[in-house]
Amino acid sequence: MTENDFLPGDYQNLPEKGKVTWKAPSNIALVKYWGKRPVQIPANPSISFTLDACATTTSVSFEKKNTKESFSFDLFFEGKPKEDFKPKIQTFLERIEIYLSFLKEYHFTIETSNSFPHSSGIASSASGMAALSLCLMDIEKQLNPKMDASLFFAKASYLARLGSGSACRSIKGNLVQWGKHLNIPGSSDLYGIEYPFEVNPVFETYCDTILLVHKGQKQVSSTVGHQLMHNHPYAENRFKQASSNLDNLKPILANGDLEGFIKLVESEALTLHAMMMTSMPYFMLMKPDTMEIINKIWQYREETNTPVCFTLDAGANVHLLYPASDKEKVRDFIKDTLAEHCENGQYIHDQVGEGAIKINN
Repeated sequence: MTENDFLPGDYQNLPEKGKVTWKAPSNIALVKYWGKRPVQIPANPSISFTLDACATTTSVSFEKKNTKESFSFDLFFEGKPKEDFKPKIQTFLERIEIYLSFLKEYHFTIETSNSFPHSSGIASSASGMAALSLCLMDIEKQLNPKMDASLFFAKASYLARLGSGSACRSIKGNLVQWGKHLNIPGSSDLYGIEYPFEVNPVFETYCDTILLVHKGQKQVSSTVGHQLMHNHPYAENRFKQASSNLDNLKPILANGDLEGFIKLVESEALTLHAMMMTSMPYFMLMKPDTMEIINKIWQYREETNTPVCFTLDAGANVHLLYPASDKEKVRDFIKDTLAEHCENGQYIHDQVGEGAIKINN
């Protein structure tokens, strides 16, 4: 699909008012995207596990208004007005208006909440923008009932990307690939797709425990970090590496090759942070406890032969990945050995999920 496929058709019978609610999960990338071109186009392809427990639930109430000169919305986060979120939503609506021409017809009341603690160190932009995009697409579906499901979800992913790049991977599927790749049919820079190749059942129930090392605001935002890739001395090799790793991941996922999975995923995580540390200006988002956790994971894996591995997002927190069959002993390891390196001993048990769901009001 191209941008033209997402342009609006003729809407029939705009309803006076209504309300829609969607729940969208967060995701954790296995092959990382770092660096982008305008607007929200990835510099390299990526792939992620869709999570299950860590999710955002968003309701959008809409009511026709008299004037169509500007966007009109109120925003509530966990029941309270959230004025500092509004500029980002305003920018998002400006970007997507060409694709949803009804937006200035209504006043919107956006109510959103996260299943994970506020300021927990988990980025909510992916799940939040995915949930909001699905709500807006649900409204458009009411105006264009003939829209099929494939267009609905592809356009929701497309719109979510315009709010937050990784949000396009929080719409469908347990494994979602984003970014044009010559060897992945249907892949696109414009939206995420469900991974089209064989996946061994072991990865369909994979567990992810998020170790909350640092819950405060990052010293460098992801937006700034992405921009620093433009003149990065190692950028081109990194982009090639990511594409190559997606090729390498195909037989690993098909065969349930846990050793190969561990090597590739940990290498990707460390490469992401290496790019940050070699930017100009350079920065480091890992904390001392991040390194302590990584070293203890390596030691535990060597001593017990348990196939646990880590990955990292653009922050200090550690995602501990492991098969469901090893859940009990790994969670004992977390409680007994790793929790002391988490802020206030906090961590969140999660697992691979199936994507966003509609909530009936």
